[in-house]
Formats: sequence, structure tokens, C-alpha cells
Amino acid sequence: MKAGGAGAAWWASVVLSAVGLVDSVYLTWIKVANRAASCAGIGDCETVNNSRFSEIGGVPIALLGAGAYVLLLLLLVGERRGWISAEASRMAVFGLALAGTLYSLYLTYVEIAILRAICPFCVVSAVAIIGILVLSLIRLLREDAHGNLMGG
Repeated sequence: MKAGGAGAAWWASVVLSAVGLVDSVYLTWIKVANRAASCAGIGDCETVNNSRFSEIGGVPIALLGAGAYVLLLLLLVGERRGWISAEASRMAVFGLALAGTLYSLYLTYVEIAILRAICPFCVVSAVAIIGILVLSLIRLLREDAHGNLMGG
């Protein structure tokens, strides 16, 4: 793997996945423990976290997000360690990040248009997954499975 843009994009993806995981685990904990989020007067975490949109079939959305971030980290680390081919990892990260971004956009719509409340922790997760999507596109477009510039 090159030390330039591709390596930086990989590392940035790992960092954003870790940030998303910590954020999602915190949101899962406050949901399951029925605690109040520490929003420090920014936004309305309680309205969002206690809404009917915060769960699917009784499973907290944040727990699903944590699972997605764990999977992203496993794919990224697996790619670096050779557990999974670089091409398969890049495509899987792109697909997962695309699905996560689309769902985050839907949830952001719900926050703004339906709940009229914004959860800053949800915004952190949305920014993280959108960042991972952008980075996955960069990684797909810049390199083939062997780390060479496409077309080069």
C-alpha cells in the first residue's frame, strides 16, 4: 500500500469508523440504560432517542450502527492484513458506506421534518459515514486491487 493518498484514505476511514463506533455505542448505551444523553444544551437528544424512529423491531438503531462500524473496521483491517482481498474490501466498504449514508440521510430527514429535533450524536454518525463513503470512492477510483493507479 502506498504511503500517499491511498494510505491516508485508509487511515482516515479507520479513524472515522472508530469515531462512528464510539458514538453508536454511546447512543446504544443511553437507549438501553434509559439514560439522558449529554448534549450540553446543543440539540434535543432526548426527543430523537426516545422517538418511535430510534428502534427497528425493538432493536436500537444505534446498535445497528455500531454493528455496521464494527464490520467496516473488520473489512479495513482485514484488507491491510490480507484476510480479504483489497478489491473485495474496497467494494464492501463502499456498499456498506453507501447503505449507511442513505439511511443516515433518511434519519436526518426524520429529525428535521418530523421530529423537529436534532441529535448532535446522530450528526456525528452521519458525518462519519458520509466521510467513509467519500473516502471509499477515492480508494476505488485511485487504485485497483494491487495498489496501482487505475489505468497506470
